[in-house]
Amino acid sequence: LAVKDPTAVERANLLNMAKLSIKGLIESALSFGRTLDSDYPPLQQFFVVMEHCLKHGLKVRKSFLSYNKTIWGPLELVEKLYPEAEEIAASVRDLPGLKTPLGRARAWLRLALMQKKMADYLRCLIIQRDLLSEFYEYHALMMEEEGAVIVGLLVGLNVIDANLCVKGEDLDSQVGVIDFSVYLKSDDDIGGKERNVQIAAILDQKNYVEELNRQLNSTVSSLHARVDSLEKSNTKLIEELAIAKNNIIKLQEENHQLRSENTLILMKTQHHLEATKVDVEAELQTYKHSRQGLDEMYNEARRQLREEAQLRQASDMENELVVQVSMKHEIELAMKLLEKDIHEKQDTLIGLRQQLDEVKAINVEMYQKLQVSEDAMKEKNEIISRLEDKTNQINATMKQLEQRLQQAEKAQVEAEAEDEKLKQEYVNKSESLQNEFSQKEKQLLQLETDLKIEKEWRQTLEDDLQKEKETVSHLRTETQEIVNLKKEFLKLQEENKQLKSICEDQEAALQELASKLSESKLKIEDIKEANKALQHHCRNCGEIFCNACSDNELPLPSSPKPVRVCDSCHAILIQRCSSNVP
Repeated sequence: LAVKDPTAVERANLLNMAKLSIKGLIESALSFGRTLDSDYPPLQQFFVVMEHCLKHGLKVRKSFLSYNKTIWGPLELVEKLYPEAEEIAASVRDLPGLKTPLGRARAWLRLALMQKKMADYLRCLIIQRDLLSEFYEYHALMMEEEGAVIVGLLVGLNVIDANLCVKGEDLDSQVGVIDFSVYLKSDDDIGGKERNVQIAAILDQKNYVEELNRQLNSTVSSLHARVDSLEKSNTKLIEELAIAKNNIIKLQEENHQLRSENTLILMKTQHHLEATKVDVEAELQTYKHSRQGLDEMYNEARRQLREEAQLRQASDMENELVVQVSMKHEIELAMKLLEKDIHEKQDTLIGLRQQLDEVKAINVEMYQKLQVSEDAMKEKNEIISRLEDKTNQINATMKQLEQRLQQAEKAQVEAEAEDEKLKQEYVNKSESLQNEFSQKEKQLLQLETDLKIEKEWRQTLEDDLQKEKETVSHLRTETQEIVNLKKEFLKLQEENKQLKSICEDQEAALQELASKLSESKLKIEDIKEANKALQHHCRNCGEIFCNACSDNELPLPSSPKPVRVCDSCHAILIQRCSSNVP
């Protein structure tokens, strides 16, 4: 046969013990029906079994003074893998009464059970097997599949509520011994199955009602959250609407200001253009009049010259020439003056043209600005239209939100009504369940009293049975003794018969001896009467002495004769005369 691996056998045994302890703890806690404390025996056995499971295959770590083997090392590693475990690790380190790593590990297990996260913590620890290899051997329970099975079993402990006092408890000096008698079935467990089934049904109803209440509370909280979010979004939309209205009012004011400025600029430019047009027309008219006047003067001068030339053909040519030359000089001067005037007017025309160009440029700029302002106005009008559309959309959304809010309020009212109905139903159900629970408790108390009475009756029957067994054994011993006595009695009867025969022979012999003794007695009496004359009494003690007897005779050193001594008081008897005197 193949030899089994002892480590595998140990792992299987520890897994079975863990299954039994967890199952017994859950069943006893559900039947107990209250919060467990540290003095609850199945809970203590569970911690002992978990300690043995965590110690299996643990490596021996060398410390400064000696070799150390503790489970606090891997448990302390959990806070690095699971950040939520930092709180219990810090609280375990801060406990004042713990001095050993084993005590800290026990406190950590108790706090993890109270948090209902022992399975999560150990699952994170089992996943990181490369880190666990620093603390455990390769064949340890935490490194194999049995550790994952135990972690899965620990999830069932989340239904248990435990209130353990770790601060004042001496966890360093506890001895972890598994009590196997807890897991052995007895007759009371078989008789209490129906009671456990009833209590389990009641607890299932209680858990169902609690779960229903929890779901209703979650739905109510979600509805409250939705109402709050809708109110927040409504307030935000109202604020955005107010901001949009303010922006619309500001844009309308800016549009009105721009339009008024644009009209003022147009009016100013029109007035300026009209004034410049009037000035240019006046200057053109003056230029035209001055040119007509010069042309007329020139024509008149030529006409006069012709007339004078015709009239003074006969006059002196020199005078005429001088006059003509002077006239010519005057004409030239007049022409120069006209040219200067023309040049000045041309300069003025050029200046006026430049001013007109500047006015045209200003008009173009103003027209461009007007177009830009019109474009801006169009854009602003578009923005205003968009904002109006947005405001309309916001108003529509506001109306929708108001409708939704009304619907939500109605739904909230309906939910509150349903909640009140459910609360009322829950109260009624809880009252009915409490009544049923009280009735069940009464039945349980009655059953417990009946069970106690049955136990007492059974105990009395067992005591009576034990007494009867003792009496039977006693009677058996007595019958055996009687049988032995009968055998001895038969033997004694035979011996009695023999003794009777011997006694008869002896009686015959005694009769013969009696006859002889009577004869000897008569002789003795005669001898006594003869010896009375020879007997004396001691004065010290009254003892009788016989002179014929030679006993107790001592020679004195002063007298060579023998001296008698009393047997009772050892007095020396001196023979002075015929009577002995001390």
